[in-house]
Amino acid sequence: MATRIPRQDYQKDTMAAAVPVMEESLSESLEKIETSHSSRSDAVMESLNVALVRSVGDAGAVMLETWESWLLAMQVHSAVFAAADPDREAATCKIRQEERHLATTGPQIYLNADTWLDAFYLAVVCREAARLDMLARIPVYLLRDFGGALDEYTYAWVETLQSFWLHRDDLRTHLVRAVDLSAPEQARVVDAEEMGNLRYPPIMMLYRYLRNDVAGFNGALADAVRWHKEYWTADEDRTHNILSVVALAPLAIACLAKANGLPIEVETDYLPEALLDFAWRGEFDA
Repeated sequence: MATRIPRQDYQKDTMAAAVPVMEESLSESLEKIETSHSSRSDAVMESLNVALVRSVGDAGAVMLETWESWLLAMQVHSAVFAAADPDREAATCKIRQEERHLATTGPQIYLNADTWLDAFYLAVVCREAARLDMLARIPVYLLRDFGGALDEYTYAWVETLQSFWLHRDDLRTHLVRAVDLSAPEQARVVDAEEMGNLRYPPIMMLYRYLRNDVAGFNGALADAVRWHKEYWTADEDRTHNILSVVALAPLAIACLAKANGLPIEVETDYLPEALLDFAWRGEFDA
């Protein structure tokens, strides 16, 4: 029997009214994305926010516009990292069905390891193997050079996901290190609550997946969603944070598991069903 976890309530009408304004701002950023660093930084944030806001009113991601917004967020996040390669002059990337030529960058703080994780999660949700290959080959030392105040666990988790995707022999080493560094007492930048409720659970999900532990995986997934909800409903300010709408990291690991045959026994609007099932497979050339 599936575990059902209800999502917190949102002001759907208010969120829906914000979508046109947000999409206009995103379109303005995309117009300059080929050459402007500030536009790239804005597009990264705005594209994910649009996808999340659309998911308030379309919790299952069954509407075409919602899926397109998630696809666009994936395209934008992957594009800015494709353009981070110091050995290339430009990167050609598809964004909104157009070929865009992004001049390559030096170190930019918006390309830090946290943004890389979002890019990886989005590419997993959209089942974009080529983009995952590209992301998995970005050296971690470059992500460190890009800056940002981040806990050491972040880099260990990036290395874990890269080793997992590229089938490297050092996966276990990186996974153990990520588990150790994601303990709440290891938190230096984020607080212990965020580390325990948001950062640690996807790591345990991957561990259960690698062991092909169906019951353990679904237990870890249910915990991840419950703790996501617990974190984002702990106070009034958090309840209004758009990042609460979808549990992106657990969703991505659940998509990995489902794509490889593990049954998913958790039902919740925090994991939009059409994204989890890849219901729009074959509808778009990403």
